Amino acid sequence: MVLLREGMCPGLSEDMVKALQAECIRTVEDLVSSDAEELAQKCSVSYKALVALKRVLLAQHTAFPISGADLYEELLSSTSILSTGNPSVDKLLDSGLYSGEITELAGGPGTGKTQVCFSVAVNTAHELKQNVLYIDTNGGVCASRLLQMLQAKTTNTVEQMKALQRIRVFRVFDVFSLLCCLQNLTASGLQKGSIGGGSVKAVIVDSVSAVLSGMLGGKQTEGMSLMMQVALELKMIAKDFNIAVLVTNHVTRDGTGQLKSGLGQSWSHIPRTRIHLQRVERPGAPSSLRIATLTKSSRQPCYLMEEFDLCQQSEEKLRPGVPGKRKFNTDT
Repeated sequence: MVLLREGMCPGLSEDMVKALQAECIRTVEDLVSSDAEELAQKCSVSYKALVALKRVLLAQHTAFPISGADLYEELLSSTSILSTGNPSVDKLLDSGLYSGEITELAGGPGTGKTQVCFSVAVNTAHELKQNVLYIDTNGGVCASRLLQMLQAKTTNTVEQMKALQRIRVFRVFDVFSLLCCLQNLTASGLQKGSIGGGSVKAVIVDSVSAVLSGMLGGKQTEGMSLMMQVALELKMIAKDFNIAVLVTNHVTRDGTGQLKSGLGQSWSHIPRTRIHLQRVERPGAPSSLRIATLTKSSRQPCYLMEEFDLCQQSEEKLRPGVPGKRKFNTDT
């Protein structure tokens, strides 16, 4: 479900959107399934303009077939792999975060989700010299921690400041603000997140569950609709702009007591790859020790596990590319 908004296609002006909303036409689905002649009379708009608008929206939002060969060629030519800055996490992800896809980090409070997000942001901004959009929904962004991680990579203060400038933080604390933020970024071609002419290569939402979980369950049907709209916006950003999207999620327990990602069955289909983070409870183990478990992947066997220390962030640059894939070129 895609909300109608000004500028999403030629002819869809602010006045047109308001006129359609007055007749309860709020989404693309509402518009394309309506009777154009009847709607034109109710909204006092041009019938020809309305028909043309429907055709454009159908062309933009209707799925078209693509051959497997074309899809593979597109993968080889466009896919980039961004290191998370953590070798253990990269190993589970088959070298790192893939552009055009949504990756999820799930875990309980204090398991290191935000720390890994910081590592991704710092590595992309410093090593790749590219922009990162960090959408903070729970007030967890700590500039001093980002700087500390950069100081571990370089002693050059100019480089540190340039890297910090490439990390653009958006603070949103409810699902409507999150949707507005994502839609504005999409409408602007993500130019609002670009600094100094560089391109955006990673979008991080930490955390998606913080603004969605309270609206789900019971008879709150609106919450499910909003959640799927957030999912659609994230998918559009990942695919249309060839960006690696990373989201964090909380965990719950199923009927057998096993941990599982939050937000329910519908959300479980959204991320392409999912990693669960847990503390290591072994006697004598450092408090910063974590276990990462791959619970969803189309590339690797599920339930691979890696143990790592949150305090030991990798300073290595992107490793050599995997055959058939390419690492992001830092010169572009």
